[in-house]
Amino acid sequence: MLPLSDTTLRRVSRRVDVPRYDRSRLVPSIVHLGVGGFHRAHQAVYLDDLARRGATAWGEVGVGLRSPGVRSALSGQDSLFTVVQRDSDGASARVVGAMCDYVYGGDEPQRVVERLADERTRIVTMTITGDAYRVGADGTLDHTDPEVARDLADPGSPRTWVGHLTEALARRRQAGDGGFTVLSCDNLADSGATTRAALVGYARLRDETLARWIERHVSFPDSMVDRITPGSDDALRDLVAREYGVRDRLPVATEPFTQWVVEDDFCQGRPPLEDVGVQVVGDVAPYKLVKTRLLNGAHTAMAYLAWLAGHRTSAETVADPVLRAFVVQLLRDEVAPLLPRVPGMDADAYVDTVMARLDNVAVADPLARLCRRGSTKVPAYVLPSLVEARAQGRPSPLLTLAVAGWFRYLQGTDLEGAPIEVTDARLEALQPVALRGGTDPRPLLDAMGAAADLRADGALVQDLTSALQDLELGVRTAVRRRLSGPSTRPTTRAVTAGAHPRLDIRAGLIS
Repeated sequence: MLPLSDTTLRRVSRRVDVPRYDRSRLVPSIVHLGVGGFHRAHQAVYLDDLARRGATAWGEVGVGLRSPGVRSALSGQDSLFTVVQRDSDGASARVVGAMCDYVYGGDEPQRVVERLADERTRIVTMTITGDAYRVGADGTLDHTDPEVARDLADPGSPRTWVGHLTEALARRRQAGDGGFTVLSCDNLADSGATTRAALVGYARLRDETLARWIERHVSFPDSMVDRITPGSDDALRDLVAREYGVRDRLPVATEPFTQWVVEDDFCQGRPPLEDVGVQVVGDVAPYKLVKTRLLNGAHTAMAYLAWLAGHRTSAETVADPVLRAFVVQLLRDEVAPLLPRVPGMDADAYVDTVMARLDNVAVADPLARLCRRGSTKVPAYVLPSLVEARAQGRPSPLLTLAVAGWFRYLQGTDLEGAPIEVTDARLEALQPVALRGGTDPRPLLDAMGAAADLRADGALVQDLTSALQDLELGVRTAVRRRLSGPSTRPTTRAVTAGAHPRLDIRAGLIS
């Protein structure tokens, strides 16, 4: 077993796919904030693919603002890490080498600012989770946030991402180096607009002239990212050591599927992302809509019903014939017809791909994770489809049942009376309402401002009531009563194993 490092790559290559380019030639032109598992399995792999094709002008510097453990793991292995791609057919591993360096801002905020201010930095990418943007429902920065206030009081030693970027941009403006592109890779409704609102809003609180300069010299493209990436653990580290002979402190496991759609809006140039399978487009919104309504919608719609039915992972759920039929029919018959036509994407094929991904037991999502933050996920991924279906007069029994499943889950006990650990920011407000309402959905609809149109729909209220009553008889009973037949068309296995497959947008499948 060999420790992962530049000096061991040649020997590691006997069992693992390793970078064969000269890593010393990588230009640190991209700084990435938030080097978690998703980034390592997604954007970093695309950058490694570029370097393997000779595009060494797009190396990256990883930056952490919250996780000191990542620094200690990467520092001893020259910022290298292993990505294990897994499905039911087996696994393959590759070492990713596109990261030139890693800096932890908690200890070295000045080094982070210096990296960002470096004239070689052309793009800043981020995976920092939605809450870190600190943008409220009104679309503006929450200036009352204590960390934002601390950075404004001491802008030279920032802790927040907006503080780091603003200080770096102030130095670049003073040096005459121009701005850089800020590319959020978090799944937000409009990641570009949210990032702009946060950064410009913070800069305006510090210096109005600087804020206007940022608006002119910094670009904020929208993007959509997608790849299931479970959390890493000791079992994965042991697997990498046992199967590949590599001692890696920070490996990551992921699925074969990967997709990245980026708006073509880069103020300092960009890498040839399309050469490695990224979809560079003029408008990301329709791609994001398809992904959130079908993939995130499937996860959210099935999660609460599946938990109440006794399942604990996504793969268990779709192995249940009744719940599989629920997911397929919901996506194909109730959600897909509401979506716009996206050039090069076929909705039926995309549904097949979603189901194949859910089938992948090797990276099965825990339902406990999918059930978290329902008060955010249901209004974002399920209710919009239900509202549109009602407005168009389309039948929506399965969407209605999905909402009822969440309402019942919120009560905090399953159908046998066993307690459920509900994780939700609005739990204290919503759970008493769910308990008081029982099989009457009106109290919860009243408590959800986003559901006002649904509360006024008397027929829907009646359907939700019926769904909640049927759920007390069992999840499978409630589902069977709403399926339009014994099953829908069978789904095909659209995802195949292979090293870093690409989305074929002509069919919506993996090739």
